[in-house]
Amino acid sequence: MMGRKGTMVEKDIDSQYLNETLTVKIFKPENFSPLYKYHICIMQDGDDYFQLGRMATVSDRLHEQNEIENTIFAGIHYKDRHDRWDKYHPDGQNNDAYMKFLVFEVAPLLDKELPSYHVGSCRVLMGDSLGGTVSLMTALKYPNNFGKIIMQSPYVDETVTSAVKESTEVQSMTIYHTIGKDEVEVPTTKGDKDDFLTPNREISEVLNERVSDYTYKELEGKHTWKQWQKDLPEAIKKIFGN
Repeated sequence: MMGRKGTMVEKDIDSQYLNETLTVKIFKPENFSPLYKYHICIMQDGDDYFQLGRMATVSDRLHEQNEIENTIFAGIHYKDRHDRWDKYHPDGQNNDAYMKFLVFEVAPLLDKELPSYHVGSCRVLMGDSLGGTVSLMTALKYPNNFGKIIMQSPYVDETVTSAVKESTEVQSMTIYHTIGKDEVEVPTTKGDKDDFLTPNREISEVLNERVSDYTYKELEGKHTWKQWQKDLPEAIKKIFGN
C-alpha cells in the first residue's frame, strides 16, 4: 500500500440481516470531489483485493492515466473461510442474509456517503471464486440494484446455472468472467478437489447466448491470486473504461 494516492475510509455497518458488525473499506481516488459522480465497485473478499490484488495501486494508476471513469472501490471482508462459505456459497446458511446486506445496507450506505449515480447500471459487484459466485447470484436476484459483475474463477453448480437460465434481466447486464485453464483440481473449503474449468465453460455458453455485453476469458493459471491480480487491470478497464 506504499505511496498510494487515493484515500481509504472505513465505515462500520451493524447488520440487521447478519447480526454482526461488518466494516466496509472505501477507497476514493486522488481527485475525489463531491462535485463529481462516481461508479461504485463492491468487492467481496475485500482485504484480499486490496492486499493480494493491489486494488488501490490499480485504481491509482488507471485513474491517473485516465483509462477509467471516476470509480470508488469498496471492500467487505469475511471472518474466516467457514464464515466465507456460509455467506458466499449458494448453500451457505447466511447466503440469503448476505445478499440482503449488500442490497439493503451496503449499497444505501455508499449512496449516502458518496456522490454516486444511485442506479444499478453504475454499481458493480466483484469477487473471486465463491466471491464471484455471490456477486453473480446477488445481481440475478436484485437486478435493479446491480447491473455489472466481475467474477474471477467463480464456483459454478446447478443452482448457479439455473439462476442464469431463469433470469429475465441477465441480458441487460454487463459481465466480465474469467477462469484459469489449470483450474481442474481446486481445493475447496470442505476439503474436496473440484473441477472449476468444466462448469465455468458450460455456464459461459449460457451467458454468451443470453448476455449482450459479456466478456469471457480463459487465462493461463491456477485458482490463485497470481492469476487474478494479473488480470485485474484488464477487468477494471473493461467494466469502467473511458
